[in-house]
This record gives sequence, C-alpha cells and structure tokens, in this order.
Amino acid sequence: MLKGAYTLLITPFKEDLSLDEKGLRLLVKRQVEAGVHGIAPLGVTGENSLMSDREIARVVEIVVDEVNGKCPVIPDTCTSGVEATVERIRIFQKIGCKYVSVFVPYLVLPKEDGIIRFYEKVADASEVPILVHNSPGRVVVNLSPQGTAKLARHPNIIGIKEGVKLLDHLAKIVYLTRDEDFSVFTGKDTTLYPLLCFGGHGNFAVAGNVIPGVMRDIYEHYERGDRTKAQDLHYAYFSVFEILRAEANPIAVKEALNLMGLPGGMLRLPLTGLADSKKEKLGKLLKEKGLL
Repeated sequence: MLKGAYTLLITPFKEDLSLDEKGLRLLVKRQVEAGVHGIAPLGVTGENSLMSDREIARVVEIVVDEVNGKCPVIPDTCTSGVEATVERIRIFQKIGCKYVSVFVPYLVLPKEDGIIRFYEKVADASEVPILVHNSPGRVVVNLSPQGTAKLARHPNIIGIKEGVKLLDHLAKIVYLTRDEDFSVFTGKDTTLYPLLCFGGHGNFAVAGNVIPGVMRDIYEHYERGDRTKAQDLHYAYFSVFEILRAEANPIAVKEALNLMGLPGGMLRLPLTGLADSKKEKLGKLLKEKGLL
C-alpha cells in the first residue's frame, strides 16, 4: 500500500512563461533530499490545465529523471473522458511512472454511476495502478464515500486523493475501505494529522513544496507511535497550511517559494499574483517559522 507524505509539486515558469526546467530539477532534488515519500507533479498545484500536452510530458520526464527511482512519482491526468485519460496514462507509463492519479471527470457534471463506470473503464485499460482524485471544489460533482468504497474493490484502483476535508467524510471512507488493499490520502494539509488518527494513510501536500521535511515528519512521527510529536508539528504549522490556501492554489505557494529564494516562478493566466496584503502576511509568517 502507498503511505506517507507526497508533495503536490508546483511547475515553475520563467519570466517569459516558458517552463523553467533547471528550476524544476532544483525543486525535485530538494524534495528527494528532504525524504518525502513521493512526488505528485501536475494537477491543480502544477497548473496542468494551463500547459500544452508537450509541456505536460516534459514535466513528467524531468521529475522521473531527477527522482531516479528514489520515490514514487504520481502525476495527475487532469482529463475528463475515458479515451483521453487512458492515452495520458500510457504516456506517463512510457516515461516511467508506476502509478497515476485520475481526476473525477470535470465540466460534464456526471452522475455518480457515470463516475464509477468511468473509473472502472480506465482502471481496466490501465497497465499501472490508479488513485482516484476527488475534488468537488474543482469539478463541482462529489464522489461519495460509498462510491469510493465500491471502486476500492477494483484490483487496479489502489487509493484515493480526497479533496473533501470534512472529517466525517474522510472517516467514512476509511471505515468503508478498511478491509481493502486501499490507501486513503487527504489532499488538504490541515487534515493530515486527523486523517492519520482515523486510520488513513497520508496526504498529498501543497505545503510540501515549502516544508517537505515537516510533512514527512508529521507522518513518520505518527507511524512510529509518537502522536504527541506529530500533533505538535500539526499545530506549529497549521497557520502555514492555511495561508498557502489564502487564494486559489498555487498562487500563495508559488509566492512563498519565491520569497524563500526558490524557483516558484511565474503564474500563467488566468491566475494572477497574491494580493499585497496577503503577501505581507505570508512573508511575516515565513519569517516567524524561520523559513526566510
């Protein structure tokens, strides 16, 4: 089973908005050196929907090359139809990814039976295991815990990256899938510690871009049975988790990396920079935490 702290990696762009390949390699190297349990490029945090197919493939090539087998690389498809999703999975597999994350279909507003059939079709066609990515805040529709439990029985669907942060929703997924070989991850940094207490398996972290070692340690302290240390870190960095969601992801996390002298880079339109008042608050908080 997959477990641990996985970083939702940003994609750095240069001033001319081209892909900053050197900067991306530096960011990946930093993640590997911090000992994260995995790296998840693309997706919302990686501005997937604002890149061309060629750029998407290039990002994955760079990440896989730089990781060099030291941890799993789990890119997100960010696709909606079965054919497009399977095609992108094949591209990622060819590059060297052994797992992929698949978004609940967006824009078309499917019913739950359609979502389930979509995942089953994709999982049947994929030669690598897939994780469900439920994100109702992005795609409007929501996969229920009962629907997730049904998908957990598919042998090629091995987990979920859950974007709903309601604790009863997370707890019910863990409860309903407890007898399956199925990993339950939260996609929100504020719910990593509570999810571990429910019996969950880790998170896909935006904050991992800024504090990869902290996210790793919250998980590892808990896994070793030192809940007090895990809880203390959860409380100590809760304000960081929150401010990195101050505006639409990845606006604040890119600003944080830039303030830290790391290649956060530019945002592509229609995303625009962090508001000045929030930028000031972010800088102050990073200084308080010794990150500047």
